[in-house]
Amino acid sequence: MAAVDIPKQYKAAVYDAPGTLSTAVETLETPDPGAGEVLIHLTHSGVCHSDLGIMENSWASLPYPTQKGQVGGHEGVGTIVKMGPATENCAVKVGDRVGIKWIAGTCGSCLPCLEGADAQCHQGKISGYYTPGTFQQYVTSQADYVTPIPENLSSEDAAPMLCAGVTTYAALRRSQARSGQWVVISGAGGGLGHIAVQLASRGMAMRVIGIDAGAKEQLVRDCGAEHFIDVAKHDDQSIAEEVVKTADGLGASAIIVCTASNKAYAQSIDMLRFGGTLVCVGMPEGEPQPIGNAFPAKMVFKGITIASTAVGNRKDAIEVLDFAARGVVKTVSRLEKMEQLPNVFRDMKEGKLSGRVVMDLQ
Repeated sequence: MAAVDIPKQYKAAVYDAPGTLSTAVETLETPDPGAGEVLIHLTHSGVCHSDLGIMENSWASLPYPTQKGQVGGHEGVGTIVKMGPATENCAVKVGDRVGIKWIAGTCGSCLPCLEGADAQCHQGKISGYYTPGTFQQYVTSQADYVTPIPENLSSEDAAPMLCAGVTTYAALRRSQARSGQWVVISGAGGGLGHIAVQLASRGMAMRVIGIDAGAKEQLVRDCGAEHFIDVAKHDDQSIAEEVVKTADGLGASAIIVCTASNKAYAQSIDMLRFGGTLVCVGMPEGEPQPIGNAFPAKMVFKGITIASTAVGNRKDAIEVLDFAARGVVKTVSRLEKMEQLPNVFRDMKEGKLSGRVVMDLQ
């Protein structure tokens, strides 16, 4: 194909004051792809709650504070415009539309990699945290780790699938819940939650109970939930009783906690039936706390399992993009320009967002 015109400079949204809610649009020099890398012209990037936590340094479990000038983002979609050295045998080429995920690259040879646990790679690179992220127009990425985007899926719809989609898909698989069983999605109207509801109900034939703020009820029901619970109308005991009553008087087979709330985790244990599984997805900010109400005796007598997922692997990403390409899952999103990123984060922090926000980087 004809040579691609690559600008010497481009725009990026950077964390200009890590530890606070602040970003700035700056002009950066266009990088050249190194060995085994590709240069991607990004057009869209989803905005995730994880980006907020990294920007504000509110995740105490992270090993290092975020650096000033860090470009955040990890749900990027764009077109390859240049191949680096030693990429002759890669499955992608110039002109291909690809995606960048939370894990931007892995070693491929450590034990977690060999077992398909990409997020636990001992040398993994996290997009938007000590690796340039996707809130920018150009970025380099590992050629054998970018994810091909289906032709019939728009970039706007594809972007949230690269984290929200693949993470909740992996979580549902980890839950061991089967078709026809009850599954609770906590934070069902959020960026991850509304996709989880669709995957569970429409993609896996599970029966879904959605939990979130009352303002998000219609969205959650439209996504396929059979039953909705307004979290503001219940205390810890009554919300569990409502779930148990709805789920055949026994409780749910699984609960996926998508919200970053310690309270949601503590409530979840009593919602589960015998042999049920709690899957941890949402990452609460602040000092880490143990899961409340997870008493050993209760866990033993009910045969409860606690599992977790940071994000899925490459196969999970391809499969969830196929769900989206076939129309099984449709992200509810709104487009915003790069300059509006601080306002998006502010709405996210205040719990005002329904669905996902996707940045238009063009």
